[in-house]
Amino acid sequence: MRKTLGGRSTSRSRMTSSRAFPVLTGLGALRDIEARHPALRGAKSPMQTNTDKRSARAELLPVAAGAAVGIAAIGAALTLADFDSPLRAPFTLFFLVAAPAAALGSALRGLDAAARIVLGVAGALALDLLVAQSMLALHIWSVRGGVAAVGLLSLLMLTPALLAQARRPGRRLTEPQKSGGGR
Repeated sequence: MRKTLGGRSTSRSRMTSSRAFPVLTGLGALRDIEARHPALRGAKSPMQTNTDKRSARAELLPVAAGAAVGIAAIGAALTLADFDSPLRAPFTLFFLVAAPAAALGSALRGLDAAARIVLGVAGALALDLLVAQSMLALHIWSVRGGVAAVGLLSLLMLTPALLAQARRPGRRLTEPQKSGGGR
C-alpha cells in the first residue's frame, strides 16, 4: 500500500518505522533543557504562573458594579412601566437600596470602604422611609411615584460628586481611583 506524503510516494512501513518517531524512555533520553525543566521537580513552569499582580477581587469589582447597576435599572424600569414580572419586586427593592446607597457612598469619599458601605445602606433605608412617610402624609402614595422620587433624590445626591470629579484636571469619569493610603 503506497501513500503520498508531500508529493512523494511512501510506503506504509516507512511512515511507522521507529526511526521516524523516536520514543523517549527515562530521563537519560531527554535533551539537556528538558531534563532541567522546573515541571519535572513539581514547580510551575513560567507559562503557568500568573504574572498579573492584581487580585481577583479587584478584577471582579467593575463586573459586580455593572451587574448591580443593571439589576437596579431593570427594577426601576419594570416598576415605572408597571410591567408584571416575578423579578419586579426583588429588583425594585434592590434599586430602592442600591441607588441611594451609591449616591451617599460617592459623597463620603473621605471614609474607608466599609464605613461608606454601612453609612450608604443606612442612609438609603432612611431616605426610603422618609419618602414613604412624606408621600403617605400627603396622600399621594404610589409605588411608581415612590420609585421615581427615590431615583430623583438619588440623582440629586450623586450630581455634586460627579461634578466635583469632572472638575478635577487630568481625570476622566471612568478612570479608576488611586489609593490614597501609603500601603
